[in-house]
Amino acid sequence: MKWLSTIALIAPVQAGLRFPCSTLTVQRLDPVVQPGMNPSAHVHHIVGGNAFNATMTGDVGARATCTTCQFSEDLSNYWTANLYFKHPTNGSYHRVPAIPVQPLLGGSQGAQAGLTVYYTQFDLTRDNLAQQKITAFKPGFRMTVGDPTATSREHIGLSYQCMTGGNRGALQPNFPEQPCSGGIFTTHHFPACWDGKNLDSADHQSHMYNTVNTDYFNNAPACPSSHPVRVPQVTFEITWDTTKFNSMWPSGAPNPFVWSFEGSGYGTHGDYMFGWKGDALQRAMDKSECFYDGCGSITKQDMSVANQCKIADMVGEEVEGWLDHLPGMGP
Repeated sequence: MKWLSTIALIAPVQAGLRFPCSTLTVQRLDPVVQPGMNPSAHVHHIVGGNAFNATMTGDVGARATCTTCQFSEDLSNYWTANLYFKHPTNGSYHRVPAIPVQPLLGGSQGAQAGLTVYYTQFDLTRDNLAQQKITAFKPGFRMTVGDPTATSREHIGLSYQCMTGGNRGALQPNFPEQPCSGGIFTTHHFPACWDGKNLDSADHQSHMYNTVNTDYFNNAPACPSSHPVRVPQVTFEITWDTTKFNSMWPSGAPNPFVWSFEGSGYGTHGDYMFGWKGDALQRAMDKSECFYDGCGSITKQDMSVANQCKIADMVGEEVEGWLDHLPGMGP
């Protein structure tokens, strides 16, 4: 299945979880890559539980008291760099807001900005549980995908799409080269093979192994002996509302959008901090032939409740409006 559409979600899709998380905060913190640093190197767009902080160890799900995600038992945190528009004339920067990924399903209307999360067992059409057990992550687990210093495509599953209305368009490995009337859509697929021992690693990636060799929601091939444990494949989707900047993009000029670390479009990356309560994620992954909510095995909350979950601004710097330089990237 190349991308989700309203039609595609009606019949053949029947495996995995899919749910929105509203934005929790936008600030320069990164407890996985730069734990304890306030501020971290660049701005992140963060969703999930309110235990998010500059330092996060142990069982995150036991400390958080609310979440911006639709499943109230998911107190995990999910984050990416934030997109910015760099003015082609004066070089100033403006943060690009996210808008909810469509369609919003099963009572999830009301999500604010944020991103959509998937946990898939096999692919979106079947779970294959009879042949392949899925093991949920453990408390304290975290991982990243992608590399902000990348200058070429290093990981299958990190992609961009130029949206026209509700049509997502073709996948591409770098920023679109023309204005997108419906915004820029980004996807981050994480590896699905774990070494079964380490909750993290020095580079936050070596404890995981990626066997996926195609884009879209395709099954990860068999895990190697070094990383034998098949975990859910986590995916983030974000729609960045670039539409109000299109009129400032001169015809024929290069792409003016940059990540909050500037760099290259190939440097898109995502961070995941597991925080599900108890065995909630395992219950959902054990449910066969379900899509969206684990056939009722996990608890949903109204998005109006999720949207009330907040954390304080711990950095205290301006990330909105027109800026002379990207936060953390100035002189």
